[in-house]
Amino acid sequence: MGFLGNAYPWVKAGHVIFVIFWMAGLFMLPRYLVYHQEAVPGSPEAEAWVDREAKIRRIILTPAIGLVWLFGLMLAINIGLTSGASGLGWLHAKLGLVVVLSGYHGWAVSYSKKLAAGKSPSLTGKQLRMLNEIPAILVTLVIILVIVRPF
Repeated sequence: MGFLGNAYPWVKAGHVIFVIFWMAGLFMLPRYLVYHQEAVPGSPEAEAWVDREAKIRRIILTPAIGLVWLFGLMLAINIGLTSGASGLGWLHAKLGLVVVLSGYHGWAVSYSKKLAAGKSPSLTGKQLRMLNEIPAILVTLVIILVIVRPF
């Protein structure tokens, strides 16, 4: 049962809910970056993308990533991550992928802020579109690890 006791299903539900919010934001922001980058710098369209990106960061991405990590670490500790429990190879791999997703999140937020500041983009629209697939691939692997628990 772990230290969470009867709160376990509620913490798990919170974790899943905020993973969904976080992934929605990670799917949207990179697409916003493509459209923002393709807008004429300083145009009303570009300014609208700056505003949209700031809102998605402030309203969805930042709160969601914090709560995903909080609830996720609570769940991981509850099942024995810090006590050396066996059979948690899947969890270690999941945490590694979530660290990578968190790094991607940081990169996307940083790129958004650079575009908002008027700095020249360092990637092409095609490259941004390709990078937009990273969260889908990583979350697919995370789900497989959680459901299948292959190791």
